[in-house]
Amino acid sequence: MQKNNYGGLWLSVFAITVWGAGVARAEDSLDAETKARVEKFEKGPSTVNVSKYPQGIQDNYEVFSTKCMQCHKLSRPINCDFVLADEWSRYVKRMMRKPGSGIDSADGKKIYEFLVYDSSVRKKTMLDKKLAQATPADKTAAEAKIKEVRDKYDK
Repeated sequence: MQKNNYGGLWLSVFAITVWGAGVARAEDSLDAETKARVEKFEKGPSTVNVSKYPQGIQDNYEVFSTKCMQCHKLSRPINCDFVLADEWSRYVKRMMRKPGSGIDSADGKKIYEFLVYDSSVRKKTMLDKKLAQATPADKTAAEAKIKEVRDKYDK
């Protein structure tokens, strides 16, 4: 007697459908202001010219671009208003937890270091503004994290 596996097939289709609907609902649940910010970020450039960055940061950019574009446009993190190391740390950790991101801790560190380095160069004006608004303790901590990344790659 041959046994079919239609039940398993339907269960898989149902699971994929429910998972897909859940993803769509997560995007739909964003408030209008957040949706507008994301749309604005996504309309900007989708690459960074890293040719003048240290080789290690160029290598990290490759990891960033390969991993991050699996789930969203690269223009989103490239053009967003995150510039502080703690902002990038939270963002990268959140992305690492996304199902299917394929970002392990080693890749997460490379992505984080690229984003911190890039923000300290390409988004320097925005970074300086946020540092000026930070408490003295937060400013000192943020500058130390940036320095740690910069010292690792600027030789």
